[in-house]
Amino acid sequence: MTEPSPDYVQSLGRGLAVIRSFDAENPRRTLSDVAKATDLTRATARRFLLTLVELGYVRTDGSLFWLTPRVLELGYSYLSSLSLPEVAGPHLESLANQVHESTSVSILDGEDIVYVARVPVSRIMTVSITIGTRFPAFSTSMGRVLLAGLPEQDFEEYLAKVTFTPLTDRTVLSADQLREQVRKTREAGYCLVDQELEQGLRSMAAPIRDHTGAVCAAVNISTHAARYTTDSVRADLLPPLLATASAISTDLARVHNHA
Repeated sequence: MTEPSPDYVQSLGRGLAVIRSFDAENPRRTLSDVAKATDLTRATARRFLLTLVELGYVRTDGSLFWLTPRVLELGYSYLSSLSLPEVAGPHLESLANQVHESTSVSILDGEDIVYVARVPVSRIMTVSITIGTRFPAFSTSMGRVLLAGLPEQDFEEYLAKVTFTPLTDRTVLSADQLREQVRKTREAGYCLVDQELEQGLRSMAAPIRDHTGAVCAAVNISTHAARYTTDSVRADLLPPLLATASAISTDLARVHNHA
């Protein structure tokens, strides 16, 4: 584990860890749950939870704790400075209406992709996907598009630290395999991932570029394998996907130039 820098504020890190211990699977937790999830003592976890209660970020009934909508303020400053969700939204709506499949935009954060915009058409995954949902980059179409956009040194650093976890029997499980998939993605200008994240799920992604031409995000279409073969995904969904990626990139450049 990397040693924290001299400027690291341990109490802030612990407080954020307490907030992150709540998720879709654990929206309400006991003090013991939070202490265990954050590797804090019960006394320390209690102090952080009660501080967050006083600040309005957490509520409690005396035995259970849960987040309040105020925690959204913590991410709002970032999202409001990021024109991407606002710019991408109408394009995702149009794409979803055109292909009748769910569409999303994500960015790369460490070893994961994070959803920043989404238009769901049907529930095709066992987990619910919302803004802020994270998935491993190595097993997703958007992740591979974003990895393909990294400078070579950054990509190699990612490969050196990523942990490959078999999510299905098709999941890529080695640095060499992923390196080859990312190379193909870079050459093709898009990525199709066939049932590597979840059985029955096919998804295809294309890069979104900022005003400098650098890849800043990815847009995808996800569908159930029963509805499309890999060939029909490319034939029917790739052209509108690439057109949408281009349109979002163009609008992002326009927003930047007028800023």
